[in-house]
Amino acid sequence: MPGEVLSQFQAMAAVWRVLLLLWVCIWLPAQARNAVEISRTEDWTQSFYTEVGKTGDGQHTRSMQKRSTKSADVEVYSVKLGCIVTSRFAHTIMTSKARNKANSSQEVFFEMDLPKTAFITNFTMEIDGRSYVGEVKEKEKAKKQYDKAVSSGQTAGLVKASGRKMEKFSVSINIAAQSSVTFILIYEELLQRKLGKYEILSRLKSEQPVEEFQIQADIYEPQGISFVEATATFLTNDLLPLVQKTVTDTTARIYFSPTAEQQKCLGCEGSVINGDFIITYDVKRDKRLGEIQAVNGYFVHFFYPPDLPRVPKNVVFVIDVSGSMGGTKIKQTREAMIAILNDLHEEDHFAIILFDDKITTWKKFLTKAKKKNVNEAIGYVKKIREDGATNINAAVLSAVKMLQTERKGEKVPERSADMIILLTDGMPNSGVSSPTKIQENVRSAIGGNMSLFSLGFGNNVAYSFLDVMSRQNKGLARRIFEASDAVLQLQGFYEEVSSPLLLEVDLRYSDNKVGNLTKNHHSQLFNGSEIVVAGQLNSNDMDNFLVEVFAQGPQEDFVVQGEASVPDWPTMYPHLEYVFGDFTERLWAYLTIQQLLENSDFSSQQEKDTATAKALNMSLQYGFVTPLTSMIVTKPETEDGGSSLIADKLTEDQRQKAERQQGHVRTSQRVPSLQSNPIGSSGTQASRRRSSSGSRSDVDGDPHFLIELPDRDDALCFNINDEPGTVFNLVRDPESGFLVNGQIIGKKKVVPGGNVNTYFGRFVIVHQKLGVRLEASTRHISVSHGGQQIELLWSDTGHFKKPNMDLRLTNNCSLTVTLKHSVRFMVIKHTKVWKKRHDQQDYLGFYTLDSHHLSAAVHGLLGQFYHGVEFEVERRENLDAIMYVKGQTLNVTRHWQKDFSRDVKNGESTPCWFVSNDGAGLIDGTASDYIVSDINKAE
Repeated sequence: MPGEVLSQFQAMAAVWRVLLLLWVCIWLPAQARNAVEISRTEDWTQSFYTEVGKTGDGQHTRSMQKRSTKSADVEVYSVKLGCIVTSRFAHTIMTSKARNKANSSQEVFFEMDLPKTAFITNFTMEIDGRSYVGEVKEKEKAKKQYDKAVSSGQTAGLVKASGRKMEKFSVSINIAAQSSVTFILIYEELLQRKLGKYEILSRLKSEQPVEEFQIQADIYEPQGISFVEATATFLTNDLLPLVQKTVTDTTARIYFSPTAEQQKCLGCEGSVINGDFIITYDVKRDKRLGEIQAVNGYFVHFFYPPDLPRVPKNVVFVIDVSGSMGGTKIKQTREAMIAILNDLHEEDHFAIILFDDKITTWKKFLTKAKKKNVNEAIGYVKKIREDGATNINAAVLSAVKMLQTERKGEKVPERSADMIILLTDGMPNSGVSSPTKIQENVRSAIGGNMSLFSLGFGNNVAYSFLDVMSRQNKGLARRIFEASDAVLQLQGFYEEVSSPLLLEVDLRYSDNKVGNLTKNHHSQLFNGSEIVVAGQLNSNDMDNFLVEVFAQGPQEDFVVQGEASVPDWPTMYPHLEYVFGDFTERLWAYLTIQQLLENSDFSSQQEKDTATAKALNMSLQYGFVTPLTSMIVTKPETEDGGSSLIADKLTEDQRQKAERQQGHVRTSQRVPSLQSNPIGSSGTQASRRRSSSGSRSDVDGDPHFLIELPDRDDALCFNINDEPGTVFNLVRDPESGFLVNGQIIGKKKVVPGGNVNTYFGRFVIVHQKLGVRLEASTRHISVSHGGQQIELLWSDTGHFKKPNMDLRLTNNCSLTVTLKHSVRFMVIKHTKVWKKRHDQQDYLGFYTLDSHHLSAAVHGLLGQFYHGVEFEVERRENLDAIMYVKGQTLNVTRHWQKDFSRDVKNGESTPCWFVSNDGAGLIDGTASDYIVSDINKAE
């Protein structure tokens, strides 16, 4: 690192030491998805012009109206991202610079997504050499200042919920003519190890090529780095060599800095920088005692010993089958449970309990996970249907009693883990319905002898209730979002907790050496995870610092003890004092605040008040924006006047409430008559919901296009017919080079004067960046990848796994393909027999199972719907209706289309709004615009 940069770090220690760096950094944890958008006013999408809804505190946000500017007036000329990670603790900075080249003032936007588990520590705007720095205050005091400003209508909330795991930070500022502005955002977080790695996922978007674009990530791990990988969804063959990776035993640097010319998107306007930049790494783990770091009076202990055998588990799956689970939820639950049951180990024991207002058990005892028993359970799961109310209390207590009975009868291994996995989508409304009473009942019944893990499905679930109940009982909760990848969410959560390695883990340290420890007893250590304990040192003398770990293993107790071996940071990393500085202290503070807030949820009122006061004091001391504090930013005065903005850390309740509000906000103002047309008025019913969070787009039949919208439990559909041999472009993503084309075939025998039915008989799927080409016809499947060729028949079955590709071919003629960090889809072969003539017609269907990694530039007959579509429907008395979509008014009817993705043999009927005339008005342009000259070409 250049000497002048080091000097700047040291000189600016009072303002987080790094505010005025010439290079900056951004770093996100394993589960985070980061979005950075620095956009000119005229390019800002309509959803950002008008902020509709409320902030986390319930205050209305202001309207940000689009200003009239020319495209060259405001120029973003520098976007720099990077980070210093010191033993998993990430200090993150994001800096962007823009200048107003116009002769009048212009509005400039800054926006990025940051992980909801991170703590913002600073936000600064530098305008013409003057800095405007955010100030962290107690939440109530900040709110009073904010409320005072609200009355003048001059404020806006900075942070709001964004997606599953992110919070959106956004601000706009008016800058004078010929002036520049620099935005600097800083936050900190402890990276979490999941499934054997730390993953850093940054979502980047640059509207236009930038003069200075740079990503730099520096990792310092004294324990040793075992691997580092870096990739991005937007990397072309030309950009790939620009990702520089330098790795030594204890350090790693990832560097990416394309020129403005290299950022240009070939064949489209704007920049190619639009997608995910992904870095994964892990550290060496060769010490049973783990790794100890100690710097400036604080220590941290990372514990994950190598080569541990797994502990058998006894798991009861408790599944909500109430009426609200109907439709997509129950289908996805069935699919996920089949995969989960197949992943059970033979030494495990399991049971299945279904509940609505009644309790139904597959068997009244736990069953060993032998192949025969698993197959029988899968057959049972496939028949799950939904009905009735939601009796969570009785269901969970039934699971507890079953595990207790099996344990008492010594029918499960003595050294095994008892766990309950609860899946529900709603509020308890049958039997005991008080959440507090249910929590008391469950906690009393479990008595600390088993773990409860809860999965809250959808946005109407009582998540806070599940979260507290799980943490009261040695478990945790996770929200499962209604989307096409819900099955993957369910499987992913199960994979995290399915392999316990140690139980009742106690980590102990020399009593006279440490104080103010974070949580040092953990109920379990799971495969691929890590236990972290931090504390204060009573002195800097690390001699005779004794560490002991006691736990239960699968065959015997795990006991290890010894003196801590602490690396000498100045010797290991000379001239980099700013790297290790106070990272252990801030890591300790970060963990302590988090755990104080978590524990206060189920403590007595006195304990809660004490914990809250301590967490508040630490939040203010260390400048963290937590649920107890807010950051006030005073914007400079302009011709519009100055104003104050507030940045909050949203609680899960506030996030869920905001999501519900956003789901019911009516943003379109094209049809004023709908506002005065309530249900039942004049024989019509107005449906005002919208879909903007994504969809699942499929094609099957002769051919039927189906756009499923999980967030509103609805669907759109249309048919397109053309001459046999015509090739249609279904999906094209210029950012990743992903392409799907399909060729139409006709019936084998055509009756003179009769209708000509057409189907898709051939698909070609290409992913240029991954070097994958797949061709599926009604006869065979051909796959090219990495210079290898695979030829398959539809009668084959098997699982083929490559580094960037996973193929599963089943005997029911369905092929499921997963392309790494890109897309997941299914191709199905059908055979239709015409009863009167006994003619056989083979044809194909294409189903998109997960497309959220594709860029915003994706298009095609199916691809244009991957990021959702906004529409409104005004129902009539019969099945007809009027749809308002894309600025047009369409007559639509209620149809039923077959979806074969979950039931390949019979399909499932899905209701949809049918748009006639080849989807005219719903699709962009006309159907003929999607015809391509060759099945291997995008145009």
